[in-house]
Amino acid sequence: MLLQENTGLILVDVQGKLSRIVNESEKLIPNLEKLIRGCQILSLPIIWVEQNPQGLGRTIPELEKLLENQKPLEKYSFNAFENENFKQTIIKSNRTQWLICGIEAHICVYQTALGLLSNNFEVEIVADGVSSRSKDSIHLALKKLQNKGASLTNIEMCLYELVKNSKRETFKEILYLIK
Repeated sequence: MLLQENTGLILVDVQGKLSRIVNESEKLIPNLEKLIRGCQILSLPIIWVEQNPQGLGRTIPELEKLLENQKPLEKYSFNAFENENFKQTIIKSNRTQWLICGIEAHICVYQTALGLLSNNFEVEIVADGVSSRSKDSIHLALKKLQNKGASLTNIEMCLYELVKNSKRETFKEILYLIK
């Protein structure tokens, strides 16, 4: 079970032209906006990474504006956990459960999740918050990640799991966001 005090969000490589050509990008981008806003309502730490931004471009404006108070961590390894700044940010957060979203599911999301799992973190892949150019690659990545110990969730499920109770002050904000 996700616990608000133990959970953070990792946004992986939603950058440049690639973010517009992945499978169902027209659904992915609004889903990521909801997820980021929900995590902000719940005061979860958000770690935002970009793969080779000089080559792939920056994070898309729709998401960058939501994260304007922080800067992305630049990386070149597909597994973000191999980046020392990322690793230290994860450790300093004192969070043990990580929601992961972004692109591409079968490359950077997959390898970053494995990096976290191999370092004893709990990982939940936000299934409606990940994509790849090919639908088959998404399914393969999710299947392999489950076999390696990651759990699957979706935006509504994880946000309600974190809120836990309809009497909490944040419930109405989450409800409004999801509807």
